[in-house]
Order: sequence, then structure tokens, then C-alpha cells
Amino acid sequence: MSISDLPHLNAALNATSGVLLAFAWWNITRRPRRIETHRRFMIAAFVVSALFFASYITYHANIGSKPFPGAGLARTIYFTILIPHVILAAVVVPMAIITLRRGLRRDDLRHRRIARWTMPIWMFVSVSGVVVYLMLYRMF
Repeated sequence: MSISDLPHLNAALNATSGVLLAFAWWNITRRPRRIETHRRFMIAAFVVSALFFASYITYHANIGSKPFPGAGLARTIYFTILIPHVILAAVVVPMAIITLRRGLRRDDLRHRRIARWTMPIWMFVSVSGVVVYLMLYRMF
């Protein structure tokens, strides 16, 4: 694997994180709650996201940024997705750490309070990361 393969790996890691989050959410919202299964999926999603972050930093430290090659409406759509993706990606990191920590400590009330915000933001970041990848590396 070379540095030029990392965007493809990053998209796969983002997609995997999204799937793991969906399974975690499903397990905690069904009756009866499957807390241990939820916990395993969330830890896996966190690990996959950490691997994504390491790969993302490695790629951009070596290659830099890739400018969007499209124009017109496609460019507008791209930046409409990219800007909230970047902002929320920065916001979700400390939120995910706090949420995971509270969950692992079984501080359930405080965990649920923040998880209601963390989960949809994290899911948006995972899915929009794949969309950004597709628009940047596959459409043009």
C-alpha cells in the first residue's frame, strides 16, 4: 500500500465506522437493550475512526490537500457538504471521547445526555466523509 492509496482506505474506514455506529445504535435502542453488544460496536467504531484519523493525517502530511476539480453546481454541492463535515469532524472528536468514557464507566445518565448529540454528528461525519471522497476522487 502506498500513500496514494490512503484516500481509498480512508473512505472504507469512514464507511465501516458508519456501519458500526448503525449497529451500535440498533442494539441500544431495541428492547431489551443489548448494552454489551452496543459497547462492543461503539469501541470498534472508535478504533476504526482512530485508524482513519491516523491514515488521514499521514496522507495529508505527505500529499497535502487535493483541490476539487469540478465546477458550477457540483462545486457548490461539494463545499456545502465539505464545510459542515470539517467543522463537525473537529467537534465530534472530544464528544466521542467523552461519550465513550462515560459509557465505559457506566455513567449512564450523563452518557445518554451527550450520546444523543454525539451519535448523529458522528454518523453525519462518517457518511459525509464517504460522499466527499466520492466527489473528490471518483466523480471527476
